[in-house]
Amino acid sequence: MQVHLYDTTMRDGAQMEGISLSVEDKLKIAAKLDELGIHYIEGGWPGSNPKDVEFFERAKSLKLQNAKLAAFGSTRRAGGSVDDDANLRALLDAETPVVTIVGKASDRQVRDVLETTTEENLAMISDSIRFLKAAGREVYFDAEHYFDGYESDSAYALQTLKAAASAGADGVVLCDTNGGTIPSKLTEALRAAREAVSCTISIHCHNDAGLAVANTMTAVEEGVTQVQGCINGYGDKCGNADLASVIANLKLKMGIDVVSDEQLARLSEVAHYVSEIVNVVPSPFQPYVGASAFAHKAGLHTDGMLKDDSSYQHVSPELVGNSYRLLISELAGSRGLLEKMRAAGIDVDLNRDDARRVLEQVKEQESRGYQYEGAEASFELLVRRSLPGYTQPFELKDFWIVQRRATRAEDHGREMQTEAMVKVQVGEEIIQTAADGNGPVNALDAAVRKALVTFYPELEAIKLVDYKVRIIDTAAGTGASVRVLIESTDGDALCSTVGASTDIVEASWLALNDALEYWLLAAKG
Repeated sequence: MQVHLYDTTMRDGAQMEGISLSVEDKLKIAAKLDELGIHYIEGGWPGSNPKDVEFFERAKSLKLQNAKLAAFGSTRRAGGSVDDDANLRALLDAETPVVTIVGKASDRQVRDVLETTTEENLAMISDSIRFLKAAGREVYFDAEHYFDGYESDSAYALQTLKAAASAGADGVVLCDTNGGTIPSKLTEALRAAREAVSCTISIHCHNDAGLAVANTMTAVEEGVTQVQGCINGYGDKCGNADLASVIANLKLKMGIDVVSDEQLARLSEVAHYVSEIVNVVPSPFQPYVGASAFAHKAGLHTDGMLKDDSSYQHVSPELVGNSYRLLISELAGSRGLLEKMRAAGIDVDLNRDDARRVLEQVKEQESRGYQYEGAEASFELLVRRSLPGYTQPFELKDFWIVQRRATRAEDHGREMQTEAMVKVQVGEEIIQTAADGNGPVNALDAAVRKALVTFYPELEAIKLVDYKVRIIDTAAGTGASVRVLIESTDGDALCSTVGASTDIVEASWLALNDALEYWLLAAKG
């Protein structure tokens, strides 16, 4: 069985709240999707905005190896003519080998939204497809609201498909536009479509009921030979079928070679690349490609994974370019902790009894609000500090934070001013310094560094790049415990550390202390 992949990330996916793609963004995404082996890439709607017109003009120079570029538009206007229809002319001017046009497949949509007759809608579909086919294009009819239309008036929904097929359409796209169709209803309407037309049938599912991927797979099992979706499931409202999941399911679960093994191994890379381009933080829980898709936390799971990596994974993560992770938490076991240390390159020789003691410390710390899943540097320090003979390179003996709200005469406003005074011990020597900052944590960081750089000049290169605060027990109100996560870098590598306390400044210091101590250890190799 052959199934073709049709990506609509740059058109339907771009309708997602918070996404706005530049022409450069779209060109980069198109090139990356082509590398993945996508068969059809929908670039946008050239009749709708100048940006898409520019994209299609510049896309003419793309050297696509696997994909055909498609332009998207609508049927002619009700009561109009194809010869003077600006939208159809723009589709031809895009000069893409493939054109997909959307038309209504629901009698209610025709009457209530288009405000025309069902007969005129059929003529709009037929006329538009004949016009585009006469220009030598590969044409697909996007049957909008097909499944809702089938529920409302199945005979008319099928008439729209027949009108498209009779006019020469290469395929009809069955759209679950509102995203509320369940698999059994989808199967019924799909089987009726297969009996009605002999051209290619495609499936395009939205995810409003959380069924987009399931419905897409169901459609393939029913004989659909083209699947549409968006990388990472982008799209308006709840999004579209996640093409990353669809590709992996087709290849690994159904044995359909929609992409090569080498291309499948780049699936995670492509999904993350697109998320960077569209500036949307990738979901760690996304199937196959998410950072947590193969992460194991419970002790029973980690123990099983060390004995047989298929015991709690449905596929090998390497197949889709991902990797498995063992998480350290109060749910972990000693075997998992030792494996986590090995995977992280922590060269500390612990036996099972030592590991159990460290694990008890982890559980004790997590009961206080710590979490080591995203703070590997703090976890490594916890292990090292548990060893006999370990000496901390410095100790913060005391600190004072002074804040005041001062009036700035030059702008007639008010500004918070912060000063931190610290007492730090290095060996036998105690240093007392002070520094200003734009907040208590910034001032504390500056004062501690000022005290330490004389002994450890390498700390000059360490920069804090991220600072996050999490409220642990929100019911406690202003007395709640907080967890602070700090990410820092030496310019090459990154490290993450954590601190927890009922006081946000102390929690911040504990995370900052770990960061500075970790980089000093790293500098010593």
